[in-house]
Amino acid sequence: MNDWPEGFSGDNRGSRYGRGSSSAQPESARVMRQVRRGPAASPGQAAYGGGVPQQPSYVDGGGHGPGDSYDSGYNTGQVYGSPGSRGPGGPGDGVYEPRPAPNWRRRIKVTAITVVTLLVVTSVGTYFWADSKLNRDVDLSKVIDRPEAGEGTNYLIVGSDSRKGMSAEEKKKLHTGSAEGKRTDSMMILHTGGGAPTLISLPRDSNVTIPSFKGSDSGKLYPATGRQTKLNAAYAEDGPELLVRTVEANTGLHIDHYVEIGFAGFANIVDAVGGVEMDIPQDIKDTKSGADLKKGKQTLNGEQALAFVRTRYALRGSDLDRTKNQQKFLSALANQVATPGTVLNPFKLYPTMSAGLDTLVVDKDMGLYDLASMFWAMKGVSGGDGKSMNMPIAGNAANGNLQWNTAKVKTLVSQLKNDERVTVSGN
Repeated sequence: MNDWPEGFSGDNRGSRYGRGSSSAQPESARVMRQVRRGPAASPGQAAYGGGVPQQPSYVDGGGHGPGDSYDSGYNTGQVYGSPGSRGPGGPGDGVYEPRPAPNWRRRIKVTAITVVTLLVVTSVGTYFWADSKLNRDVDLSKVIDRPEAGEGTNYLIVGSDSRKGMSAEEKKKLHTGSAEGKRTDSMMILHTGGGAPTLISLPRDSNVTIPSFKGSDSGKLYPATGRQTKLNAAYAEDGPELLVRTVEANTGLHIDHYVEIGFAGFANIVDAVGGVEMDIPQDIKDTKSGADLKKGKQTLNGEQALAFVRTRYALRGSDLDRTKNQQKFLSALANQVATPGTVLNPFKLYPTMSAGLDTLVVDKDMGLYDLASMFWAMKGVSGGDGKSMNMPIAGNAANGNLQWNTAKVKTLVSQLKNDERVTVSGN
């Protein structure tokens, strides 16, 4: 009885081995049939009831058909790839195609586009960030009876003694005291236009007439009484709006923008840029401002810079000499801020902008472009054809305040209105 599954007949097996012969030894390898590798059997053929795949016919004694290559059945270690591959059995056997040369033009183009995109996104983000930090608290629309605007732009730059946000330790360190209220330590008019910029200091002790004005908070109209007082009293009485009104009424010059910075903001900006180099003309020691500086070139930090621009009691010309020092320092600070080392260094630029924008107070129509133009003009005051001066003084008024030279002031204002080169000299 044949126990082999159906399909396993003697015709498909050898003549001895596996056919129940008396010999337990298989046929020699020489006469053993070699099974040709072919397609895998289908699931139906693999089952016992379906038989084995149809075997090829054999011609020679070795079991090879015509044109067949002999397969010994041993793995030679070669990896057989499909036709067309780089391995044996396909075209290019043993030959590797060279890698294509990189397309540098495309790479450079993609890199340039990426860099420009990042710069644009960063610039736009920085603009909106900085614009949101501006304190636009001054409303110049409240100023009444304003003179007509002339050519160019006039900025009123104010350094106040505001101690807002300062701790007791900071007040002590910066020698600011703890006086209540707000006063102005410095006032300057910066004119920019088609020509060189001009910076004019208005001494705080300048004798001015307080004009009629509308209260910045109450909206009440206060008529003029002819009262004469120091210029900084206008700020102390009703803030920036009355100060602008008083400057315009006493000069006839239209003020386009207002910029104010307090003690802490000033010191923080100086520290953020890494200090400002100044050539101190003389030894300065002033217990009131805290200044203790030696003559010569040196880099002032925030504390030293604030003491320097506030000192007047140690100077022969008192407030007039102080305004000159303030002009020199602000120009040097603008130069430092506008250098590539600050503008192109985010670790300096952002702290500087943050320190300044957090404490700057500007008018409602002031934009970042106007602010940048102001700083650029400040830089040009000390370099190029820029001019800095004090308001021309004729002497002391009857009340002891500094009296402006009316004729010179009139000529100065006319030249500024027409954006002409200033020929008037100050004190």
